[in-house]
Amino acid sequence: MLIRCYKRFLGDVRLLDGEVITVHTSNPGSMPGCVEPGSRVWIRDSGNAACRYLWSWEISKTTDGVMVGINTLLSNHLVREVIESGVIAGLGGYDIIRGEAGYGNEHSRINPLLEKSQDRSDTVN
Repeated sequence: MLIRCYKRFLGDVRLLDGEVITVHTSNPGSMPGCVEPGSRVWIRDSGNAACRYLWSWEISKTTDGVMVGINTLLSNHLVREVIESGVIAGLGGYDIIRGEAGYGNEHSRINPLLEKSQDRSDTVN
């Protein structure tokens, strides 16, 4: 259960056994509706004792009962996994997957950018 959210990246959470821990979120937004005290939250142990905050805030349940992904980096990993595993046939055949890549004349960013390697066998030297 969420106790409070502060400094945009941190939250205090009460575990089922009553212990209170501080969790980190990669989401720098204000997250209206996702940071209400008493909200149910899902957290993940990073498994890395070197991390300043061992726990990561992954999902929050709003007062309307909607589950919201809080870890904005998770979607990037999930999309890459889906592409690499071939689950969506239309996204198959790409051997280069770049995240947060610069794209176009406007210097926009695209995530993910899918590319195919050039076949160099027909290149004349």
